Formats: sequence, C-alpha cells, structure tokens
Amino acid sequence: QVQLVESGGGLVQAGGSLRLSCAASGLTFSMYTMGWFRQAPGKDREFVAGINWTGFRQYYADFVKGRFTVSRDNAKNTVYLQMNSLKSEDTAVYYCAAKGRTGVVVTTEYDYWGQGTQVTVSS
Repeated sequence: QVQLVESGGGLVQAGGSLRLSCAASGLTFSMYTMGWFRQAPGKDREFVAGINWTGFRQYYADFVKGRFTVSRDNAKNTVYLQMNSLKSEDTAVYYCAAKGRTGVVVTTEYDYWGQGTQVTVSS
C-alpha cells in the first residue's frame, strides 16, 4: 500500500520560510517522479514543483521560480519543498504526489497522492 505523508506546514509571516517534507512508503521511491501541488480554497489544484527520479532535473511553476526549491533523498524515501519569501497568495493545502518516472512531469495526472499539509501565510 502506497503512502505519502506530508509534514512541515504551518503558519508563517509573509517573507518567511517553511520546509515541507513528504515521506513515501510502499513503492520503490527511486523509480518515481515526485511532485508538489497546492490547492487554495475555491481554486483548482495546481502544480507547484516536480523532480525527476534521479533528482537531477527540477521543474517549477512560474509563480514559485526563484523562491521554492524541490529536492529529494532517495536513501530516505523523502522529497522536500523549501519555500522562501512566502507570500499571502501561497496560502493553500500542499500535496505531494508520485508518478512513474517516464512521461510529463508538469501535469496533475499523478498516480499517488498524500493527504496534504496546510500552509498559511499571514500578511
């Protein structure tokens, strides 16, 4: 049974930082592309960042480029999202997800999803 468990969310002031983690189990982590997504109230879920199975290629939505960094540790079956210079519009539930290592990374069509962690940025 595949499980993705996010942690690290919380309340932070605008301009601050948070680091999200996503621990994976039940799959051969190193063979999966990992993605981070977010969903704000009343909005669709959107792609935030993705990282390929080797960790050598990262992909970002335009609205987080230069502020967020995605990374992974295949030895720990964990993917991270370092979020800096947070803005109030970054407030959302953040989800990690996994998909097979082939195919498009920037998509919402991932195979497995976590339950999400709330990030709230106060202005």
